[in-house]
Amino acid sequence: MPEEKLPVLPEDVVTKRLKEELPDWWHEGRWIRRKYNTDGWLTTLALVNTIGFVAEAAWHHPDLEVTWGKLWVKLRTHASDGITERDFAVAKRIEETVLWRPKAGSPMEGTPNKWVRSGSPDKAA
Repeated sequence: MPEEKLPVLPEDVVTKRLKEELPDWWHEGRWIRRKYNTDGWLTTLALVNTIGFVAEAAWHHPDLEVTWGKLWVKLRTHASDGITERDFAVAKRIEETVLWRPKAGSPMEGTPNKWVRSGSPDKAA
């Protein structure tokens, strides 16, 4: 089944929307990117698997770069050769899923650990 070719969003629109909708993501080349810092290898692998599940369910697959305590996510719509609404939708679902925690007063206690943290646009850090 060929991927639907969606319109590419203009660069200025991408940059503006990232600031407003996904402030921990940035625009680089033909990609939107996000870096997650974790508390170690097992958490990084759990994060990779979670993103993999979200991506497979959405049928839109990011590029991932994995190392101890860090994960970089890159999204673009390959069929359109750029950033589309699909990339924003998947990025938002990733954020909602991996950063979800039970609300105060929930019957679920929630972890006291801050095991997934935002990362700066610094590629090397």
